Amino acid sequence: MRMPRAIALLVCTVAVATTATACSGATASRSSGNGTGPSYKVTPTSPPAKGDLDSFTWSLYAEPYTLDYSLAYDYPPNTVLANVCEQLFRVTPDMKVEPALAVKYAQPDPKTLVYTLRPGVKFHDGTTMTADDVVTSLKRHTDPAVGSPWASAFRNVDSIKKSGPLEVTIRLGKPDVLFNELLAASPGTIESAAFLAKAGKDYGGPKGGVNCTGPYALTKWAQGDSITLKKNDAYWDRSLAPKTDKVKFTFIEDPAARSSAFLSGTADGGYLVPSSSFAQLRSSKKGSLLFGPNNAAADLAVLDFKGTLGDLKVRKALSMALDRKNIIKAAAGGIGIPAKAPAARGAWSLVPEKTDTYFDALPEPKYDLAGAEKLVTEAGAKGKKITVATSSLAPEISVAANAVQAAGRQIGLDVQLKSVAPEAYSNIFVDPSARKGLDLVITNGYDNTPDPLEFYQYLRTGDFGNYGNWSNAEYDAAFDRANAEPDPAVRSDLTAELQRIAVEQLPVIPLYEAPFSVFLGNRVTGAPTGIAQLYYPWAATIGAAKP
Repeated sequence: MRMPRAIALLVCTVAVATTATACSGATASRSSGNGTGPSYKVTPTSPPAKGDLDSFTWSLYAEPYTLDYSLAYDYPPNTVLANVCEQLFRVTPDMKVEPALAVKYAQPDPKTLVYTLRPGVKFHDGTTMTADDVVTSLKRHTDPAVGSPWASAFRNVDSIKKSGPLEVTIRLGKPDVLFNELLAASPGTIESAAFLAKAGKDYGGPKGGVNCTGPYALTKWAQGDSITLKKNDAYWDRSLAPKTDKVKFTFIEDPAARSSAFLSGTADGGYLVPSSSFAQLRSSKKGSLLFGPNNAAADLAVLDFKGTLGDLKVRKALSMALDRKNIIKAAAGGIGIPAKAPAARGAWSLVPEKTDTYFDALPEPKYDLAGAEKLVTEAGAKGKKITVATSSLAPEISVAANAVQAAGRQIGLDVQLKSVAPEAYSNIFVDPSARKGLDLVITNGYDNTPDPLEFYQYLRTGDFGNYGNWSNAEYDAAFDRANAEPDPAVRSDLTAELQRIAVEQLPVIPLYEAPFSVFLGNRVTGAPTGIAQLYYPWAATIGAAKP
């Protein structure tokens, strides 16, 4: 359930720089909507653990379709892999960036990047990480036979070569700020070259497994039931030595059943808590519902610009017909705010002090049924069909889809819903054939890192994440200017221009922003609460709530 997204600029030449995170929009402590909704407080972490645990059980809303890092493109696989595999850089719970498997990098010229690797790092099988492993791991994204959805991140890469036992040099065809930044996400994940060769086509699946460097190792994948990890006693980062010996992930697709697992203690915790259960869980004495920083927004991604939504007037009309405040009440448990742009305020962490200025310059989402119906009439779109994907994967999806259908029909559009099985919903974002016959899909558009430019790169002509193949020459030129700009402040201003064009042209229709959510049962604590859990080894910090 995702639309892939971004990382903060690493501007230094000898070590990875960090950036402060913004605290605005739905990522701040505030009341929802117009101030009448529930209040909520946002913190990047839960209270620290007070002791060790033998084990805990974590609930996922769906079974990972793979644990192959090059194919990991959604919450379930990345939530598991964050504890098993690591990247050259690491995104921290407060949305900063720090060294991980690379201790530093240098940029002798705009098109050359030299990475110095951390010495003595061991894979889970006891072998030592080398530059050869890094070269193989990165190049794998560019192999058409692998079919990595992250291949577009390497579009400007001319070569990836070993330049020393613990050094890798990457040469670019043109300056590309985002490539370097994305090495803190799936594109920068490092796996054993020998293990990749041995596992072959089974790599990342229940039979092949994975062999990475993280604080936990994969021990068992019982398809349809659970994934089990064990503590890596040889983990290189002693500051993140696991506090729990074993972690078991269970897969519960039904939102009500998942909430019941939290309340019964069958599951000790889980991210992306069903919003339909917020009130029940907040009032429960079985644990705590916490909210963390989020750079995601719920959006409507247009999948077909040759159909009814190819007309900008129709896209604007549909946006104007959406009652976002009521959608937030029904789809997000009242926790959130209407979105003014496709990328959330929380995604703007390069120069956070400018975030309010950028968003103040945007128009407020307008709710105007009469004006929307007029636009549909002007476009000659009365009675024309729009098909929206819906799914029982999460209540937010079906609620939003029903709201879109109701809004469209009120202004004269024939909006039809097409139900997609939970296990197939993610395919919409990775398999173009799965989009056939669909005009709109509800997405949770997020950045992998703190740079909003990552989100907006996916609207470039021909990008893998440009699901509807939208194309705008002005936008593409503006993106190229931003992606060649090394200064964070200047690049942030250039990205604001991309945001302006996206809001005007609506290749993605913004819905709402909400904070990240996590439930922790009474026996556990220490978990990061925000979206950084996708790449940060969050399970290592969880331990006993009592000494």
